[in-house]
This record gives sequence, C-alpha cells and structure tokens, in this order.
Amino acid sequence: MNAEFMDALLCLEKEKGISRDIIIEAIETAMISAYKKNFNQAQNVRVDLNPDTGDIRVFARKEVVEEVYDNRLEIALEDALKKNPHYMLGDIYEEEVTPKNFGRVAATAAKQVVTQRVREAERGIIYAKYIDHESDIMTGIVQRQDPRYIYVNLGNIEAILPPAEQMPNESFRPHDRIKVFLTKVEKTSKGPQIFVSRTHPGLLKRLFELEVPEIYEGIVEIKSVAREAGDRSKISVYAVDPNIDPVGTCVGAKGARVQAIVNELKGEKIDVVEWSEDPIIFVSNALSPAEALKVEMNEDEKSTLVVVPDHQLSLAIGKKGQNARLAAKLTGWKIDIKSQSEAEELGLFTEVDIPKQEESLNVPLDDYDFL
Repeated sequence: MNAEFMDALLCLEKEKGISRDIIIEAIETAMISAYKKNFNQAQNVRVDLNPDTGDIRVFARKEVVEEVYDNRLEIALEDALKKNPHYMLGDIYEEEVTPKNFGRVAATAAKQVVTQRVREAERGIIYAKYIDHESDIMTGIVQRQDPRYIYVNLGNIEAILPPAEQMPNESFRPHDRIKVFLTKVEKTSKGPQIFVSRTHPGLLKRLFELEVPEIYEGIVEIKSVAREAGDRSKISVYAVDPNIDPVGTCVGAKGARVQAIVNELKGEKIDVVEWSEDPIIFVSNALSPAEALKVEMNEDEKSTLVVVPDHQLSLAIGKKGQNARLAAKLTGWKIDIKSQSEAEELGLFTEVDIPKQEESLNVPLDDYDFL
C-alpha cells in the first residue's frame, strides 16, 4: 500500500461521499481475514494501516496469563515482562508479525473492499435521492420492454412500470419520453428498486400542479381526485379567495392548461369540478355534466339520493355507471341516482331542492369540443 493509494481514497471521499476513515476501517477488517486465510494463522491479530503513508503492520494480540494453555492466544507473564516490565495479568500483549509478502495480499483485499464500499455508497446515494421523490412525478425515457414490464430510465437508475400501472390505451417505443408517478422505492440486495405508475391518481394531481401555477403556489387547492386511467377522471378544486374561479383557472384560456394534461394522458377525459364544504352542492357538482334537481343526504350511512331530469339520467349515470362511480369516489359519498319521473312516482320529489351558490363557477369539461 502506498501514498498514491491513500490519495485515491481522498478522491473517493470527495466524489462519492464515502468517509476515508470508514474505508480504512473496512480495509483493516478485510486484511485480518486475508492474513488468517493466506498464512494459516488462527491467532487474534490487529492490522494497523497508516492513513498518511499507507504502511501496513500486523500485530498478534495475546492475553497475559499465569499459565499458558494456547500460545497462539496467550503469553506467560514472565515472558511479557521481558518485553515490558509494566505488563500485568489480564493485559493484552502485542507483537508485530507482518509477513514479508503481505503487501500483495493486502492490496488484493483492499481493492475488493474499496470496490464493494463504492458500490454500496452509490446505491445509498441513489436510494436517498429517490426516496425523497416518492409520491412525486418524474420524467423518464422508455428504455426497453419485456412481456411483463416497461423499464423507464430516470437518469441514473432504471424504474419498473408494472402491467397493473400501465394505461390500457397507450403503448410505448424505446426512447419515448414519458411522465411517471413514483409509487415505491425499495432497498434490495442488488440496490434500490423503483416502481412507477401511469394509472395512479397522484399522477393527475401532480400534472395539474405542474401545469397550473396557482395550484403549485397554493392559491387553488386540489381537494380530491377520482380516476379510471385511460378513460375518464374527475378532480375537485377549491379557491380560498371567492374572487378566483378555481375551475376556470385549471381549465385555462380556451382549455389550454387541461388540454396539455389530456395530451400527456393520451386523450383521457377530465372533468374539473368545484369543491364545496356543503356535501349537497359538492355531490351535485361531482355529477357534472348532468344537472341535479335534488340531493337528499343520509349522514348515518354517508349516502345520497340524487334526482336528475329524465333526459339526463343516462348522462348522470354514465357509460357502464362510470360518471356516478367517479362522482362517488370524488366525494366519498354513496350516490343513488333516480330520474325525476321515477322520484315523483315514489313521492321523493316535488320541487327543485338544490341550494344554489351565488354564482356557479363549475365548468363541465365535456362541453369543450377538444375533449
């Protein structure tokens, strides 16, 4: 071991963020194993690596005893006193036993340890970087694809996009640039493993944060998201300032903001509705583009009965119940929808009974031609 090797450790410390002291300690431990293995020694030894010069010395450690039973581990008190008159029973006596050709063995052991520590440090740095981005959005490049997974390059690591997290209406080719949502970062024996999603509701939320500055700045809040990836989503928004139109802010001029998100999600329809602390108004808004005539709440069962015009019954329910299902997910309330005529027959409806806001700012995006 020479001074150049020690200088290399200093460079590693700066570039990889690995403490030189930690590496030296690991090297010393590896050299002890190498000494016992290569020189058939079973005694207790200590390796001293000088951090300034790189000199290596091996010391046999023996306990000072009255009577010796194993001369590899013990030394008689009278023999120890010949070396140093201050030894007492129970002390540890050290004697240098550095082999002449130990440098070659030490270098091999040091190389293996340094390589392993660098690899571990790099994995640790990557893990620390991406664990902070868990539940966040990142841009990656499609690297390759096998029958099960799509592998996305995030820069210095390859993330896994499982089948369940892939949108059914999209396919990718190598080198396609896509946005993904980091769902999980795991530590494994082979290094960090990152799982990403294109179907997670969090992806839609993060896309709105990127596209709408007012959301990122906290002027407009996203209250809830309901999503059936690749087909349709609903998102509820709220502005603390009553003078701000939260829905119009998210839609943008001529739908420019929401259109960018629709394009990223390969044509997925998005309804932006206004959130209200009044569950009757919120449920009514959530069923957009259908218009609710009456909403009755059952607080105990957290369910609602919604009456809609006869000609809007299918619109309120949606294709295969999708609109009602998404509205229920968005609001957290069970929703039972009945037409006006059916409600009148059952005696559930006599007049319009929806609390009206002073000025409705809700804009059902289905009214826009581009969707």
